[in-house]
Amino acid sequence: MKKTLVMSFAALMTAFMMSGCTAMKLGTTFMGFPEKTQKAYANMFNIVKETGDPAQAMMNEWLITDDDLSEDDIFEDMKELAGDYNMRFVGDVKMFRLTKAENPTPDKVVHTRNAEFCSLSIAKKMLSHSRFFGGFMPCRVMLVEYGDGRRYLVSMNMDLAVYGGTDKKKISPKLFEEMKAVKKAMEEIPMKAAGYDSQEEADQAMADYYAAHGIHERLAKKGE
Repeated sequence: MKKTLVMSFAALMTAFMMSGCTAMKLGTTFMGFPEKTQKAYANMFNIVKETGDPAQAMMNEWLITDDDLSEDDIFEDMKELAGDYNMRFVGDVKMFRLTKAENPTPDKVVHTRNAEFCSLSIAKKMLSHSRFFGGFMPCRVMLVEYGDGRRYLVSMNMDLAVYGGTDKKKISPKLFEEMKAVKKAMEEIPMKAAGYDSQEEADQAMADYYAAHGIHERLAKKGE
């Protein structure tokens, strides 16, 4: 609770640093949100403030540090894990792979591949609640590989989808629980496929890898 209030205050201060009535209105609106809604938006604001990257603020990622995990192994694991979470694996799309002629430098993304998941029964209810959920469907996990060999699994952070609304358009209790189950699936399927048993283990592996390789990118903070 204390951390949420601090984050909310920080976001409110950001609003006040903007201008006049707009800042007052934004701040008042923000403070009127439920606690979980405030936390979801405050986390997003903090990441944008730190990185300048709104896309990063809306995603989760897992660094694959086990070189013995092949790409096909990772996708087969995700297919098998989907059933454990009552999800269906509905798509496997290889997007691109750079050739040597395209100059695959270490800091350039050289290869991507998408895994797609869906729970049709839950998807129908989410769309009935708001057709705009359709823009997020099916749920995706993207394998992103850099020229230096780094590989990540990237998936949408569903905090805003689940907790970002208000009572003005309240999600029914049953659908809310089902959406939380989808959120859990889209956090744990890529985490496990990347070779980890817990998010804490994944976060530590990334921190250790970045320290060992001199990579200066944002790391997850405790409590996020």
